[in-house]
Amino acid sequence: MDIKLSLLNEFYRGLCRDRAKVESYEHGFDFLDGLLAGGATMEYAEMSLTGMLHKYKVSQIPEWRMNELLEAHIRKVLNVCLYFDDTANRLFCINLDNNHKTNNTVVIPEMELAVRLLRENLIKLGCEPLVIASGRGFHLWGRLEAAIENERLHNLMLRSMARTFLGCHQQGYDHREIKANFYPDPRARDVVSLRLFGSRHVKNKVFSRVLTPDGLLDEQESWEAFERYMKEKTIRVETFDRAYETVMA
Repeated sequence: MDIKLSLLNEFYRGLCRDRAKVESYEHGFDFLDGLLAGGATMEYAEMSLTGMLHKYKVSQIPEWRMNELLEAHIRKVLNVCLYFDDTANRLFCINLDNNHKTNNTVVIPEMELAVRLLRENLIKLGCEPLVIASGRGFHLWGRLEAAIENERLHNLMLRSMARTFLGCHQQGYDHREIKANFYPDPRARDVVSLRLFGSRHVKNKVFSRVLTPDGLLDEQESWEAFERYMKEKTIRVETFDRAYETVMA
C-alpha cells in the first residue's frame, strides 16, 4: 500500500468510512457509475458556483472503494471529505476562516494572530495541534490515542477558542474577523464533513500545506510533517483529561 494512503488511513482512523463527501469537477453518467461502484448510493449532489465544482454525498461505500477514492484524493483528482462519528472520536478539528467580507481570500492579520494564539493555548494544555492551511484560513487538528466523547471534545475546543479570542481582543484585534467552527459538533450529526489532508483547495487550487511556527512547508515537507505529527504528537488520554479539567475549571 502506498505510504501516503497508509498515513491517511491511520491518521483518520475512527472517522466514518462508509460515507464521504466527494468534491470533483467531473460529472455526468459515466463519472457517477464509477463513483457509485460497489453498491454505493448517492444521497445528494450539488454544484458550487466555484468553477463548476460538484459535491456528492455518497454512502454505503465499500472499503476497497474508499481506498480508491483516497488514492484519487492523493493524486489530486478529487477531494475526499469524511464525517465524524456521532458519539466519540479520536480526532478533533478547529476550523478558522477569514470572516472579512471584503477581503476573504487572503490570510488577514487577525487570522495570523488567532492561529498563533490558539496553537500556543493548545500546546499549554498538552494538546499540540497539526495546523493545515485551508483556503482563507486554517484547520487545527488534534489526534488522540483513543476515542473521546464528542461533548468533551467540543467543550475543549470551544473554551480554547474563547481564550484565543480574548487574547486577540487584548492585543487590539477584532476577533469578529475570524469565524471558528468545531468538529465534531454534538449538535450536528452526519451533516458536516471535513476535507482531508493532501487535498488541493477548491478555490485557490493550493495544496493543503502544513503551517509551522517558522512558516508554511512545501508539499513534500508537509507530508513528512504529517507523518511526524502522527508518530510523535498523538495525544494521550490522560493528557486530554488534564487539559479538560483545566479548561472546565
